[in-house]
Amino acid sequence: MFAELLASIGFAVALSYFSLIFPRLRQEWKLYAHRSKLPPGPKVIKSGLRKPWLWFRELNKEYGDVVYLQMGPTPTVILGSAQAAWDLLEKRGAKYSSRPRFIMGGELLSGGMRGLMSPYGAFWRRWRKLLHSGFMQRQSETYRPIQSLESKVLLNDLLRTPERFRKHLERYAASVIVTVTYGRRVEDVDTDIVVQRNGESMDRLTQVNIPGKYAVERYPALKYVPSIFAPWKAQVLKQRQKDIQLYTELMDEVKERMAKGALPTCFAKHLLEEQESLGMPDLEVAYAAGSPFGAGVETSAGTLASFLLACVKFGPQFVPKAQKELDRVIGSGRLPTFDDMPQLPYVKAVAAETLRWRPVAVLGGTPHASTADDVYKGMFIPKGSTIIAPLWSIHLNESDFPDPDRFQPERFTGNREYPGTFGHSAFGWGRRICPGMHLGTASVELNIARILWAFEVGPVKDANGKDIDVDIFAFSDGFNSSPLPFPCSIKPRSPEHAKVIEQEFQDALVSLKTYTAIANKVS
Repeated sequence: MFAELLASIGFAVALSYFSLIFPRLRQEWKLYAHRSKLPPGPKVIKSGLRKPWLWFRELNKEYGDVVYLQMGPTPTVILGSAQAAWDLLEKRGAKYSSRPRFIMGGELLSGGMRGLMSPYGAFWRRWRKLLHSGFMQRQSETYRPIQSLESKVLLNDLLRTPERFRKHLERYAASVIVTVTYGRRVEDVDTDIVVQRNGESMDRLTQVNIPGKYAVERYPALKYVPSIFAPWKAQVLKQRQKDIQLYTELMDEVKERMAKGALPTCFAKHLLEEQESLGMPDLEVAYAAGSPFGAGVETSAGTLASFLLACVKFGPQFVPKAQKELDRVIGSGRLPTFDDMPQLPYVKAVAAETLRWRPVAVLGGTPHASTADDVYKGMFIPKGSTIIAPLWSIHLNESDFPDPDRFQPERFTGNREYPGTFGHSAFGWGRRICPGMHLGTASVELNIARILWAFEVGPVKDANGKDIDVDIFAFSDGFNSSPLPFPCSIKPRSPEHAKVIEQEFQDALVSLKTYTAIANKVS
């Protein structure tokens, strides 16, 4: 009897082993059989890179728009042109809309609760439906009053303490996202505990989501190493508990205010109204509410920081043209509004070039995954491949953007061929395109218009009166990348412009009382 039991256990172990190893062997045989048709790529794979997008661009320059890497057991394809990304991720979206397995960010850190990293399926479709309904273009336009009011606060902050411009940009971005999501604004990013805790969460997420950084992504069995022997695992599990507490407490506060009839229209309210019909558990709703909160702050603030960097480095080449247009359309007695944007084509071109020139999502956002074998221009792309479309390669591709490191809004003032409707690829492609693209575009365009209307932005002078140069390649590491600290001079264009800013700020404070009066109960 005992011998039969051992035999049955042995058979089960063997069966389990072969169930794991057989798909791997089949995949390796498929790759071997199609090896001559795989896209070109290097034989030596670099790992642990702090800024992998720099290496990816080198690969695209050397091997072309489609590059093949064998990173552990997973085939990886790097796309280096807008056309290649459009052809695969947009036109063939049915094959390229899933996600690779994210062990660090998706499983250990998030427990499978982040829709951004979820594979194509019921969970993702539910998440996507909610995000689209909350941030589609028509719905996003209802958030414009909040964006406008917070923008007026931003202008006043830049007028009073221009040297703190990075903090002011962060506060603006954080307050818009938190107000739109939870109906409560942010007055100071240094003291707001919710912003602090969310910043910690996003820092951890972006650091663990860098392709090739952690061996566990290539060798999934390492996931089961006990935390005591794996500090990298212990750290993300600790952060996961903090994230659950944060998102749960925020939704509890929303429910309490909703019950009292004191909750303004916001995304979290929309989620609670849809929860029962969709059959979503509380934790899934809490994580869904945190999606824009997590993704929108760094991207909006980083993009506006890149705009100021461009003003410092290339200002004389485009700022006077933009200000001439603003003076003609707006004058000096009022601020630009959303209604003015159709009459400000050059300002809109400045915003588009900002998104193109230094994309915050340097890796093209979260990688895609193929769900079926495919052939593109004679190259075989295996099922299960990780597809990375790094914007650092795509937006700096000389064939689409000659002299790509130069800031030239004129790229967007005429008709030119480029796949898609934006003229750039900042928001991704296909079914995985950024749900917050309308909200994000509106923030970038309005604030660029108002900053150019209100201020003279340029280089800081040294003790000898000479311009202090800035490094346009000094950007942070991580899943997203934004400018490292740089000197920037921000001065009002005239006393009249300053007076308008001050008056609009006072009026904005009155309108923002509804969101300011909410007590912060999240500790």
